[in-house]
Amino acid sequence: MLAIVRNFLQEDEGLTTVEYAVAGGLIALAVILAFQALGLEVGRIITAITALLAAI
Repeated sequence: MLAIVRNFLQEDEGLTTVEYAVAGGLIALAVILAFQALGLEVGRIITAITALLAAI
């Protein structure tokens, strides 16, 4: 069992996979946060337009 863990830690491909997974997670988080901020801004614009149309 110890030999399997040692081989995994020494293997470059395993580390590369982990690095890609971390990078993918960070990119996904950035995309989620960007869309969330964009959604809030769009909501504010729609509210402002609705208020302007209601005043007419």
